[in-house]
Amino acid sequence: MKKLLPLCTILIFSAYLTFAQQRESYDYSKSNREMIQYGVQAVLTCNALFTSNRTLEQAYNQELKYLKQPVGNSEGGDYLIDWDKRTVTIGTTENTPVMRAVYREGIGAVILAPDQTFDMIDELPIQRLPAPIGDLNTIPWPEGDFVKKQESPKYIDKELLAAASKWSFERESPEQVTISLIVVHKGQIIHERYAEGFDMYTKTRTWSTAKSIGVTLIGMLVDQGKMDLDAPLGIEWLPKEETSENDPRADITLRNVLNMSSGLYTVDNRKKEYATGSGLSYWAGASSVNGARNRGLIRRPGTYWDYENYDSILGILAMKNALGDDKTYLEFPRTALFDKIGMRNTVVSTDRFGDFIFSSQVYTNARDLARFGLLYEQNGLWNGERLLSEQWIDFVRTPAPATSQRGNFYGGQWWLVPDDRNDVPKDAYTTAGNRGQYVVVVPSYDLVIVRRGLDYGKQGFDEWDLTREVLKAFPVDYKAAEE
Repeated sequence: MKKLLPLCTILIFSAYLTFAQQRESYDYSKSNREMIQYGVQAVLTCNALFTSNRTLEQAYNQELKYLKQPVGNSEGGDYLIDWDKRTVTIGTTENTPVMRAVYREGIGAVILAPDQTFDMIDELPIQRLPAPIGDLNTIPWPEGDFVKKQESPKYIDKELLAAASKWSFERESPEQVTISLIVVHKGQIIHERYAEGFDMYTKTRTWSTAKSIGVTLIGMLVDQGKMDLDAPLGIEWLPKEETSENDPRADITLRNVLNMSSGLYTVDNRKKEYATGSGLSYWAGASSVNGARNRGLIRRPGTYWDYENYDSILGILAMKNALGDDKTYLEFPRTALFDKIGMRNTVVSTDRFGDFIFSSQVYTNARDLARFGLLYEQNGLWNGERLLSEQWIDFVRTPAPATSQRGNFYGGQWWLVPDDRNDVPKDAYTTAGNRGQYVVVVPSYDLVIVRRGLDYGKQGFDEWDLTREVLKAFPVDYKAAEE
């Protein structure tokens, strides 16, 4: 006679089977991920070739090292490059998601939707502002690239500064690839170094360092009274309803989104960044603006910090609305900021609808980022002209309220020294972009540090460790030594 299982065992086994059967293990976003993977390669390749003027071999060896399985190699593969029209197509055989990117003057690479072809190139955004007057090579730093030879202050230890540079470039992890390092002290470049294949003119993607540039432009409009930190964003939310009177999203302020505390449903930290959300606008031709405003409120605004590209995009959309027309909007980064401080090698990309992707897609070089950092180190002044108020700089450096219980590590689209770090000055603050893009500002040392990288894999380059290493070259009592 067969032995019967105890009733409790049967119930537990039955519950386990039910649980196992109800699990969602299928990747419903698989097709999206494949499409975006191709789109990433199309954008990175197009920008490497036509924005950065890199070779295809360089692109595969470094820009595309970020991808786990890039299509083809520098010798060929399932892709097409039209050097005359400056286009890149990834995936040209059957049963592959064909993704296309095209270089546009003053904009950089624009990704098309999967159902679009290059027949509609002329409909894409373009920017044709004349270049500023003068030759950068003859204009003195910081407005230009002519750097006079001069001795660094005697209190700076050159050997320790060189050691910090070596620390940055000669990494134990092969995944951490430093391509440039600039150290600016009291407005003077005291150290500058580039990896082989790069120089002072090479543009690379800033990734999320773009957010700090975007918030600077927003700050200029706040200073002018055209935007208000604590006023509702005033945008039209999606989906459209017959009435928006009861929409709780109407209370979200500019401060909320710049503090990464909008309370809206987030995508980037839910393992969906390369499947949906902002990834579709970065790499697949979707509207960045529509995706950003088509999210429901899941928390009270200002109460919870969650890093989200779409929050940054909402701030830029509010900026666009404040500027009033497309032409002014497209020209604003150059006329308000870049041309004034010599950032002539900086290109801000848009989606195909003409909306800036200031959450990630800016291409620039190390010197332009050093100029940008210097504007902040000089408290918003440039050649005696105030471009940015001290109040705005205070805002970006003030911890977002929602981070108070988590380390006070984030301000207004800038990162702050976390509470648990005591080896670098607490007044330091930094931009931060994927693959190791940092502009560190240390006001108490009159210092700007720019590190550009093409890191891949797990990455992990630490900007505060770099700051610590650079500061070893300075005396402990810097202010006394300065006097």
